[in-house]
Amino acid sequence: MLKKIDPASINKIMVRMTNWVGDAVMTTPALSQVRATFPDAEIVVVANPLVAELFQYHPDCDRVLVFDKKSEHQGLGGFIKFCAQLRRERFDLAILFQNAIEAAFMAAWALIPRRAGYKTDGRGWLLNYGVPAADRKHGLHHTEYYLRMVREIGLSGGDDCLKLALTDDEKQWASQQFSGHPWVAVNPGAAYGSAKRWIPERFAAVADSLAEKHQVQIVLTGGPGEREIGADIENSMHSRPLNLIGQTSVRQMMAVLDRCRLMVTNDSGPMHVAAAFGVPIVAVFGPTDHRTTSPHAQSCRIIRSDADCAPCMLRQCPTDHRCMEAVTVNDVLTAADELLGARS
Repeated sequence: MLKKIDPASINKIMVRMTNWVGDAVMTTPALSQVRATFPDAEIVVVANPLVAELFQYHPDCDRVLVFDKKSEHQGLGGFIKFCAQLRRERFDLAILFQNAIEAAFMAAWALIPRRAGYKTDGRGWLLNYGVPAADRKHGLHHTEYYLRMVREIGLSGGDDCLKLALTDDEKQWASQQFSGHPWVAVNPGAAYGSAKRWIPERFAAVADSLAEKHQVQIVLTGGPGEREIGADIENSMHSRPLNLIGQTSVRQMMAVLDRCRLMVTNDSGPMHVAAAFGVPIVAVFGPTDHRTTSPHAQSCRIIRSDADCAPCMLRQCPTDHRCMEAVTVNDVLTAADELLGARS
């Protein structure tokens, strides 16, 4: 039987966060259970620079430490330097949402006496609160995957909802930027790979139709690597969108999405950010499994085809991208019209 952690012995907790924005958002119900179980402990999130922004001002963590493998903490020397920094913090407990063996080495080299996480990536011997690996690939939603781990070590409480937080200044900035007509976000990228991306011209057609029919303004969202896709969509549209692809920080992207009435998107990190703010979502799924990574949201429509090869979980399609080609503009518009109508 897996031993449980005694809350009375815990004063300071390191939480090693996942490296993807979407996955990190889906850990927040589990993070809420960490806070509920240890209300008086200091909770410190360790994350890469992008994910770290998500947890600034978050109610369920007290501080964020940035682990930057591309800069300050590059290579073995940088890793050891960061572990030394963690050692000086004198943590009582490490909770590892990241599945890699690197996270377990980080906690062990930081001399954190209690190390909890899934026994994945051959790291079980480094964990003294190791949880048998759960199957995320065949129906277990990622939010439940992370919740299962913390429950197995005796944590409880929280509200099981996605949670992100904005400051008053960030909300004010967004309200100044997005006044006037209601806004709809179109998010055409996906960091994982091109296979997850629906066709830009079809995004443009959906955006034009929504702008005309519902009198909304369109904002294009995405990261720096998706600027070309944004330009293709902007050039294909008859109406004029606000193209913010590659123009915002993670915090600004959060504030933008919080102001939107609807999001039309691929399976992506910003999709989960929108879900955390309660934004209705139309999500196009192709090579990924909607059962495991769909938005954890009440108001959502999943659009997907029944292609025999989906979900393949590949980054690039090796054939004809049939799972995405089969999704029509009308499929997406019908779902978007329903959600916009429900909030009119």
